[in-house]
This record gives sequence, C-alpha cells and structure tokens, in this order.
Amino acid sequence: MRTSVGAGAVCYDTRVKVVKAVVSLRRLFFPEPPRVIPAHRLLGVALRTAHLMTFGALVGGHLFEVDHRRLFPFLAATILSGAGLMTLEMASTCAWLFMGKGLAVLAKLLLLASIPLLWEHRVVLLLLTVALASVGAHMPARFRHYSLLSGKVEEPERDAAFEVMPRE
Repeated sequence: MRTSVGAGAVCYDTRVKVVKAVVSLRRLFFPEPPRVIPAHRLLGVALRTAHLMTFGALVGGHLFEVDHRRLFPFLAATILSGAGLMTLEMASTCAWLFMGKGLAVLAKLLLLASIPLLWEHRVVLLLLTVALASVGAHMPARFRHYSLLSGKVEEPERDAAFEVMPRE
C-alpha cells in the first residue's frame, strides 16, 4: 500500500516539476508583455540596411553569373544580418514567429533553403524571395501583426521617439 502511495506522490511531484518547467519556458520564450530591447529600432534599421545591401548584391551576382567565390562574402553577410534581425525580434518574444511578419520570414527561409535542391532555378527563387519580402514588409497591419497564437491582431508597442503626433 505504501509503495503505491509513494509512487503516486512521486508521479505527482514529477508532474508538478514538469508543469513548472513548461511555465518557466513559456515565460522565457513568450513573455507578457514582450521584452523591451534597448535601441531596438536603431539596431533593426542598421541590420535591415546591411541585409538589403548584401542580399541585393547576392541576387545581382547570381543574375549576372558572377563567380560563386566572389559572392561568398555577400552570402555570409546576408545570412549573418538576417540571423541578427531574427534574433533581435525573438529577443523581445518568440511569438513573433507566429505573427504574419514572422511567418513571411519563415516562408522566405523555405524558399532560400530550396535553392541547393533547385540550383538551376536559383535566380527565380531569389527574385521570389525579394517579392515575398516586399509584400511581407508592406502588407496591412491586420495581416502583419496577426498572431496565430492569440487569433487576433497584436498591436506593436510604439516608440515614442519616432511618433510624429503624440497620442492622446
């Protein structure tokens, strides 16, 4: 009898520990409210500028059949700046991955990952990636900020330093 009670207590303790671990992970990856990253806007603009410049050079290089050895630094810089952009967004909250804008990035990564398999179509895939990036960056907020996790549009925090007209 004691064995079953002891085993039940151990099972209960294990479940409690698992639940606490899940709650801790949820708070770590999906904090409410999302973390405020100092200089987020400045870092985002700098990384996005570097990303656009290097990706543009990479696309042009493939379009004009530049030797792949000459394109490697642009590939590396594009990957690093893209990873930096994703890290910056996920440092605030990983819920970003489940929003329209995060899903657009994941779709671009899927297109880019297909290039080694479809090498002869790489220019078309790269141009499709540019088109998807443009649409993703300029789609209406109701799609860009829609969250699959909450099922609603999540309003982004406004950076007061960049608002033209203060809110009342």
